Amino acid sequence: MRPSLRFVAMAASALAAMAAHAQEWPQRPVRIIVPFAAGASPDILARIVNDRLSARIGQPLVVENRPGAGGNTGTDQASKATPDGYTFLLSVNAPLVYNTILYKNLPYDPFKDLAPVSLMGRFPMILVVSPSVTAKDAKAFIAEVKANPAGINYASAGAGSPHHLAMELLKTEAGLKMTHAPYRGAAPALADVAGGQVPAMMVDMAAGAGFIKGGKVRPLAVANATRLPQLPDVPTFAELGYKNVEAAALVGMVAPAATPKDVIASLNKQVVAAINAPDVHKKLVDFGVEPVGSSPEQFAELLKSETARWHKLIRDLGITLD
Repeated sequence: MRPSLRFVAMAASALAAMAAHAQEWPQRPVRIIVPFAAGASPDILARIVNDRLSARIGQPLVVENRPGAGGNTGTDQASKATPDGYTFLLSVNAPLVYNTILYKNLPYDPFKDLAPVSLMGRFPMILVVSPSVTAKDAKAFIAEVKANPAGINYASAGAGSPHHLAMELLKTEAGLKMTHAPYRGAAPALADVAGGQVPAMMVDMAAGAGFIKGGKVRPLAVANATRLPQLPDVPTFAELGYKNVEAAALVGMVAPAATPKDVIASLNKQVVAAINAPDVHKKLVDFGVEPVGSSPEQFAELLKSETARWHKLIRDLGITLD
C-alpha cells in the first residue's frame, strides 16, 4: 500500500475507533467527585444537574463528597483517578486556580493533571453590609471606609475563598483599609454581619439569598459585568467606576488528564444540554447560579486567564495559607 493510502487508512481506523469508544461510553455508573461537603454550593449545583445529565448519558451519576484542605483533598483524588471516563471532578476556582499559589506544595497540578470538560456556572459576588451600616449605597460605604482612619473589618466564608479574594480585590481597586475576619463558611459570616458584629462581606446569591431577601443584610453592589436578575436594582461595581472589580465562584467539571478526548467531548455535549434544559436552567437561576455551559477549550482559556489575574493579586498582597 502506498504511504499516502496507508496514512488515510490509519486515520480512518483511528476515527472509527474513537467513534466506537464514544458510542460505548458509558457502560456503568459515573462518579462525580465534589471536593467540598454536602450542602456546599458546588454540591447543590451537581445535584440540580444530576438527574437530567444521568438521563442523557443513560447511566447513574454518583456524587461523592471528598472535602478537606480547601478542596485540595478531593481534587488530588480526582487527578490520580484512573482516566477511563468514569471519574470526574466538579469544583470551584479555589482548588483549580487560587490554591496553586496559596499553598506552597500541592499534590497535583491542575494544568497537567486535569483536563477541562465545561464551565457549568458562575456565582457572582455581592457586597453586602449590616443593617447597622449607615451608608445606603456602595459609593457612600466606600467613602465612609476611606474616612475611617482605623478602617473596618470584613467577614468571609474562609481564607482563600472567592468571597475573601473578591473583597481584597475591591480593597485594592478602591484603596480601602479593611481587615479580614475569616469564618468557617458563609452562613456564620453572614450571621455576624446581620448581627452587626462585622459590618460587611462579599457573598454569592446562593449563600446569601435568605439573608438578603429577609432584609437581614443589605446588598450594595455586584462584582459582575451585568446586574443580577435576582437583584435588578443593585448596581455593578463597573457602574460605580470600578470596572476591574469582577469576581465570582466558578463551578466547572474537569477530568483526569489522560481521559480520552472523545469521552470528554461526549460528556461536554451532554453537560451543556442538561444545563440548557429549561427546568434545570430555571432551578440554577433560582438557586443563585449564572448558568453557562462552555466548550472544554473555552473553559481551559478561562482557567488560564483567571490564574494569571488572581495569582497577581495574591502575590502582590502576600496571601498564603501554609
